[in-house]
Amino acid sequence: MGFSLILDAEETMRVIGQAADGVEAIDLVRRKQPDVVLLDIRMPRLDGLAALPRLTSYSKVIMVTTFDDDDYVDAALDGGASGFLLKDSGADLLIAGVKAAADGDALISPSLTLNLLQRRTSTAQGNSSRVDRLSQRENDIARLVAVGRTNQEICAELFISLGTVKTHLGSIQTRLEARNRVEIAARMWESGAMNTGG
Repeated sequence: MGFSLILDAEETMRVIGQAADGVEAIDLVRRKQPDVVLLDIRMPRLDGLAALPRLTSYSKVIMVTTFDDDDYVDAALDGGASGFLLKDSGADLLIAGVKAAADGDALISPSLTLNLLQRRTSTAQGNSSRVDRLSQRENDIARLVAVGRTNQEICAELFISLGTVKTHLGSIQTRLEARNRVEIAARMWESGAMNTGG
């Protein structure tokens, strides 16, 4: 209810449904196909992590929880979530997360980001074969994604158009076998590419 009030107050957003549990959420998303779904991790009947893979083919999904738990974050991102927010992140971050997901970006609560990247890097096997497939321009863009730049910021930094950024991102996702920006960032960190200058 609180999220609905915040989001409905935004001129560019409209809440089109609410579900009491994971089973209801799946049915609602299939029928209404919203651009973005906010999905709680802990719900009756079917929890958010179990519902997640059944929703990502219809909508961008942002996981929302009160629990700052590494396993939850990893499971959500590995399951194809387009973002992960803590419930106490505040209205501004909630709105930014929904806008980012709708635009094909991804947002993770800042308090989780550094820990996530450090974990991904420390558990990486150093396999850079997928990253080696990237062209120089794709590598430049993927590196900027990996440090949290938005599409607009990438445009400004590399002096290229938004359309060019989006085209490259599509190619990067294919080459890295990544479903979204979060996975692009994870692949870059896991490969060890972010620890080198080249």
